[in-house]
Amino acid sequence: MFAKASRFIGEVKGELRKANWPWESDPKIKGFKKYKELVDSTVVVLIAAILLAGFVSLWDIVHTQVVFFLTKLGS
Repeated sequence: MFAKASRFIGEVKGELRKANWPWESDPKIKGFKKYKELVDSTVVVLIAAILLAGFVSLWDIVHTQVVFFLTKLGS
């Protein structure tokens, strides 16, 4: 069992070395410049999430008002 776990961890480490990480590997680059791609991607995701939340909220309000109008109309 321990041999399987050790082999699995070794394989995971090997795959993680092959991964393309979202920061610069150049040791000369310091500070936030090193994480530019990571920060840019995070900003894009946050903006997309905010826009999606606004869109869903708007349609929720519209549909609520339509249902309210139709139920008032029927009574």
